[in-house]
Amino acid sequence: MEEIGHWIDGKRVAGTSGRFADVWNPATGEVQAKVALASKAELDAAVASAAKAQVAWGATNPQRRARVMMKFVSLLNRDMDKLAEALSREHGKTLPDARGDVQRGLEVVEFCIGAPHLLKGEYTDSAGPGIDMYSMRQPIGVAAGITPFNFPAMIPMWKMAPALACGNAFILKPSERDPSVPMMLAELMQEAGLPDGVLQVVNGDKEAVDAILDNPTISGVGFVGSTPIAQYIYERGCANGKRVQCFGGAKNHMIIMPDADLDQAADALVGAGYGAAGERCMAISVAVPVGDETADRLIAKLVPKIEALKVGPYTSGEDVDYGPVVTPMAKENILRLVQSGVDAGAELVVDGRDFSLQGYEDGFFIGPHLFDKVTPDMEIYQKEIFGPVLSTVRAQSYEEALKLAMDHEYGNGTAIFTRDGDTARDFANRINIGMVGINVPIPVPLAYHTFGGWKKSVFGDLNQHGPDAFRFYTRTKTVTARWPSGIKEGGEFTIPVME
Repeated sequence: MEEIGHWIDGKRVAGTSGRFADVWNPATGEVQAKVALASKAELDAAVASAAKAQVAWGATNPQRRARVMMKFVSLLNRDMDKLAEALSREHGKTLPDARGDVQRGLEVVEFCIGAPHLLKGEYTDSAGPGIDMYSMRQPIGVAAGITPFNFPAMIPMWKMAPALACGNAFILKPSERDPSVPMMLAELMQEAGLPDGVLQVVNGDKEAVDAILDNPTISGVGFVGSTPIAQYIYERGCANGKRVQCFGGAKNHMIIMPDADLDQAADALVGAGYGAAGERCMAISVAVPVGDETADRLIAKLVPKIEALKVGPYTSGEDVDYGPVVTPMAKENILRLVQSGVDAGAELVVDGRDFSLQGYEDGFFIGPHLFDKVTPDMEIYQKEIFGPVLSTVRAQSYEEALKLAMDHEYGNGTAIFTRDGDTARDFANRINIGMVGINVPIPVPLAYHTFGGWKKSVFGDLNQHGPDAFRFYTRTKTVTARWPSGIKEGGEFTIPVME
């Protein structure tokens, strides 16, 4: 059986801890590989090596660093299908969705090609008599990224590309559930010209995470995952004096107004709710139709679309709508939450609990589920299910629908479907959620804007990618300079002021 180790100093190395985790094939239910779980000593050694490599990399001209990003983009395009197949094999995504995973990461790398411009400081000539002032953006040194299973290509690139473009070394701790693609990305970075040691991929579990948070050399940490772990990483990292940004869970509402195009809204809900088996932090998991008539018409349009979804392995072709969830534990938790909804009195309009795929009975497939008449006190409303489950919460007015989204503890993404510009504008202005779609179900910003939620969906004050990434991975140094025209005698004992 294949053993996946780590990427250290420009090559694959075996783990030395003696501990391993299973890497499943979600479609068949088989263990297809073992991934090494790093010890604290292994993590610390990788950081020490990265710190040495960072000195020369940080001193490299930003334009030369950008050229590595340019070459990396070319290699990503060259190996797109290879990366997508490896991603689908370990995660379970369909091939089109896997290619999208790589593409959205690639677009952030493209943005990072503009690093020379983004790293420019500010300059003030003659701020005082013979005094100039200027600022410099300098790398923080060694940064780390702890990334989730659901986007094993995109989110590692969201983290490492800006960090590297800024002149930092980077420690990537990807999910142990699907580690192959991050290792492949490291190989492509080396082929693109990144010096050995500047990017280290250390596979691991909580022991490696804690070692990252406690290592004094690491100056900044980024994380994407569940809210409880995000809060833990944020608090421990900040307590250790690190700069930390953590992105947590979500419960994304889509409000459907009576004037909305319900065919468009239903199509949007099916794609946003069931794509990638619902394993997206930006998935729409709550539909909020306004008015019972709107709700009844929407449910009638949703049911045939959901029942027609094609669920299967990525090997079944490009027309598969979604594949299995990532592990048997994930499947068990999703079905438990579905049962809790039934027990709480929600109406299970489409029941996928008995779904079974011939030839793949041991795979982690779950049929689509649609609930109606869900109420805010139910567990299926309060918790992030991370599966192919869409809950419908009926609202009797726009204000009631708005309040539902605003009162929920998560604030990652939201959407409204309406033909009315005033309603849409009011919604965008008032909603306390970080990413908003107007007739767009999954409002993930493009690479040159920033990605991030509000409330318990985020811990930290800077978002991912876009300009915020360059702020996060650099420190600003301000220099005040004066060049005397001659030798000055005597010291000054009062605070300098501009005359």
